[in-house]
Amino acid sequence: MSAQTAITIKYFAWVRSRLDLAGETVELSNSATTIADLMTQLAGRSESHAAVFNKPEGLKAAVNQEFAEATTPVKPGDEVAFFPPVTGG
Repeated sequence: MSAQTAITIKYFAWVRSRLDLAGETVELSNSATTIADLMTQLAGRSESHAAVFNKPEGLKAAVNQEFAEATTPVKPGDEVAFFPPVTGG
């Protein structure tokens, strides 16, 4: 894996539990240019990944510690976090 194409992924809450991973470094595919594209790429990594990322409505994302939408661009070197929707009270 080249550092020039790598992206750091962090997982929180039930996402971390389901994947049994706190995070991973993956090579960003040429076709993955947005959060939605990255989720599609990650869904192909394993059955556990597919279970998490094939239902994107249950996830929120952040890119470089800023909340992100499905259309937010991603690029090599970014840190992307996935977590459940946050509620307050």
